[in-house]
This record gives sequence, C-alpha cells and structure tokens, in this order.
Amino acid sequence: MEIIAYIRNAFPTKFGLPRQSGLVKELRSTIVFEPAYRNPDALRGLDGYSHLWLLWQFHKAEKESWSPTVRPPKLGGNVRMGVFATRSPFRPNPIGLSCVKLESIEHTKEFGHVIHVSGADMMDGTPIYDIKPYLPYVDSIPDARGGFAAQHEDDHVEVCFPEELLQTVPEELRQGLLGVLRQDPRPAYQHDPERVYGFTYAELEIRFRVKDRILTVYAVEKQE
Repeated sequence: MEIIAYIRNAFPTKFGLPRQSGLVKELRSTIVFEPAYRNPDALRGLDGYSHLWLLWQFHKAEKESWSPTVRPPKLGGNVRMGVFATRSPFRPNPIGLSCVKLESIEHTKEFGHVIHVSGADMMDGTPIYDIKPYLPYVDSIPDARGGFAAQHEDDHVEVCFPEELLQTVPEELRQGLLGVLRQDPRPAYQHDPERVYGFTYAELEIRFRVKDRILTVYAVEKQE
C-alpha cells in the first residue's frame, strides 16, 4: 500500500491525544496529500458528505512481533484483553481507523487541495492510506454493544485553566486544548495528585495536575 497523505495538527507526540476519534470535536487537523495524489478530481463529490473514514498507520508503534493480548489503559493497565477486542496500536498490522468530521476542502498554493477535519485522534505526521465517505444509513448502528470500552465512555474531568495562562494559547487552538484536557490525558493507572504531567501542543508545553477529578493547569511554556 502507498501513503496518500499525512495529517497535520498541533500534536507532535502521542501523549495528550484523544483516545478515540470524535471524543474532542473541537480539535482541528488538516489532511495534506502527497504530490502524486493532489489531483482535485479525486475529491469530486466529497463535499457532499459530513464525515469521513480515515485508514492510517500507527507509525510510532511498530514492533517486530505481536502479542495476542494487550493491556488497555482504560482498564488500569493490569488486565489483559484480546488484541482484536481493543483498539490498541500494537497489532499484527499497525493500521488505525478513525471517523472524522469534514469541515472544508481548501485549495492552497503550496499543497493543492487539502481537507480540514475535526475530531481526529492522530498525531502530526501520521501517514494516511485511504479516505472513504461515512455512510450513516449503513455505518451507524445505534443499538450496537460497546463491550468493556463502553464502561468508560463518560470519563472526564473538570478543567481549571487560569485565564492568564489560557490567553497565551492561540485563540483558534483554545477549544481543542480544553476538549483534550477534559478527557483527562493521564494514563488510566496513574492517580498521584501531586504528580505534574505535561504534553506538547502547538509548540507549547502544557503542564497540569489532577486531584479529585479536577484538572488544574499550572504552566504554559513556549518551547525553544
């Protein structure tokens, strides 16, 4: 298979990324095609859809071997489940599948046509293998069962983000960052209220603590 495009967004590393697509609807990304696939005819009719399926590569999680069981973070990292019962990146083939909202298609001078999407769960530079339209009449199954993952679908924290710190984040990126923080980026098995966590977001280092389900941002530092 050939890489047709790459995702571009504010997350240079995987820490802090939403655990599933659609969890942080405010998070914006852009799909930039490789030169061989910048033919606008390939996008003809795409603007008639509201959502897209992205088939992509876990390019930072490849291993020489695979395990039939993994430890889902949402189960505390101590319980093993079958790899095919999870969305773990450590799979026989490192392939991810995400549903994103199509925000707009834009023609740019440098990259030709690009696709702006929201709700992605991929880090900056993630390779994309394919794009397919989401079809609600067959892809949406309202009464589907969610297995053990459904037990944690409402997990979130209250965010305390001092206004003077929030103002240091570019305005167009604030809602995406707040959405990410509400999902509690910490590993599920870490609960030390004194521990300071941090991740990079749009060249800013975001540092925070979590206590009693309240996430408090302590610092926003510009990376050198």
